[in-house]
Amino acid sequence: MRVSLAFGKTGLEIDLPQGPTWQVLRPREESPIADLPAALAAALDHPIGTPALGEIARGKTTAAISVCDITRPVPNAITLPPLLERLQQAGIPKDGITILIATGLHRPATAAEIQAILGPSIAAEYRVVNHDARDFASHAALGTTRRGTPVYIDRRFVDADLHITLGFIEQHLMAGFSGGRKLIAPGLAAQETIKVLHSPRFMRQAAATEGSIEDNPLHAELLEIAALARHDFMLDVALTRRRQITGIFAGSGVQAHAAGVRFLRSAQLELLTEPVDAVITTGAGYPLDLTFYQTIKGVTAAQHIVKPGGKILVLGECAEGVGAPEFTARLAALSSYAGYLKEIESGPVVVDQWQIEKLAMTGSKFETLFYVPGVSPEAAGGLADRFFPTPQAAIEALLCGLPPHCTVAVIPEGPYVFAQLKQDSQQLTAPAAGS
Repeated sequence: MRVSLAFGKTGLEIDLPQGPTWQVLRPREESPIADLPAALAAALDHPIGTPALGEIARGKTTAAISVCDITRPVPNAITLPPLLERLQQAGIPKDGITILIATGLHRPATAAEIQAILGPSIAAEYRVVNHDARDFASHAALGTTRRGTPVYIDRRFVDADLHITLGFIEQHLMAGFSGGRKLIAPGLAAQETIKVLHSPRFMRQAAATEGSIEDNPLHAELLEIAALARHDFMLDVALTRRRQITGIFAGSGVQAHAAGVRFLRSAQLELLTEPVDAVITTGAGYPLDLTFYQTIKGVTAAQHIVKPGGKILVLGECAEGVGAPEFTARLAALSSYAGYLKEIESGPVVVDQWQIEKLAMTGSKFETLFYVPGVSPEAAGGLADRFFPTPQAAIEALLCGLPPHCTVAVIPEGPYVFAQLKQDSQQLTAPAAGS
C-alpha cells in the first residue's frame, strides 16, 4: 500500500507493508466557499457579536492588525484587502495602519517571508513590523490576570485606536484551538508573559490539549489577556487540506472564535470507535514542519487515538533544523522524558521548555519515533536512538513488537486532522466557551 504524506514543500510517498490493518485518516472538511468576495463582505459587514467593521473603525485614526508568522498557512492576501478597504473607507489612512507579525518567541519573519505572508502589494504599501518578545521595553504593561499572569503586550498594538487579529482556526496542542486570542498572547506578548502561559501550571492541565476549550485554563487566560489588550475585532478562517477557505468567522474575539470552534467540531472532527495500536503521522508539511519544534504538534495531536502504551511515528522535513537556539539547547541536553518532566516541575521557566514538556508528556505514555532528516541524531540528546535515517527504517521500528494484525492509523496531514475517540467526543460537541 502506497501513501502520500504532507512533508516539506513536495510531499513524501511511503510504502506500507502487508500485515497490519491500515486506516488512513484524511481531514474531514466542508467544500471551499464558492464566492469568497461575497462571503468576506458579509462577514465583515455583518459580523458575530459586534457592529460592522466599518462602523467600529469610524472616528479612529490608527489601527493595528496582528497576523500569523510564516509557520501558519493563513491566506492573508485574500482576507486582508477587503478588511483594509473598510478601514480606509471609515477614515483610517493607510499610514495609520500597522501590520504586526505575531511571532511570539519565534524568529522574526524575513523580507521574503513577509511578502509570502501578506502578498507583495500589501507588504510594499503598508507598515509591517515583527514583534520581538525579548525587547521588554517595547511592550505595554496591562496589569495582571486573575490567575496571576503579568500581561505585557506589544506597545504598537496597544497604542493603536483599533485592535484587530487575522488568522485561522485549527486544533492546538495547548490552547485547544488556534486563532483569535492567540494572535495577541502569545503572539504579541513579551517573554515575561509567555513564560507564565507556558509554565507547568498550565501545560500539565489535562484540559490544555488539542480540541479542548471547555475548562481549558489556558484558553480562559488568553481570553482575559485579549480583553485587557482591547481585542476589538477578529477575522479567522477555516481551511481545507488544499488551504482553501471553507469557513469565515469575523467579529467578537469571544463569540466569533466560539463559532469557528463549533464549525470545526461539526465539519472536521473525525471520530474513531476504537483506539489503534500505533499511528504514523506528520508535521503537516510546509510551513508547519520547517522545524522540529513545530513538528512535535504531529505527535501530540495523534496521542488521542492511540492505545495506552502504543506507538507514534512522526515524519517532518525540518528544513530549518531543530528550532530556536533555546529549544535546540534544551533538546540536546534531554536525557529522558521522565527526567525532564521532573526537572522543570519547579524553578524559573526557560524559553521554549514547554514544547519538550508537551512532547515528554506524550512520550511518557506512548513510544515516540521520528523521521526528521533536517535534524541529526546528535542534536536529539537522549532521543537519538528514536531517530531513523529513512522512512522505511522508521516504519520497521514502529511495527517491531506489535501484533501481526495490529491496527495502525496513518495521518498524512498530521495535526491538520482533527481526530478523537468516539468515547471522548461528548465534551467536544458541547457549546464552546463564550457561545
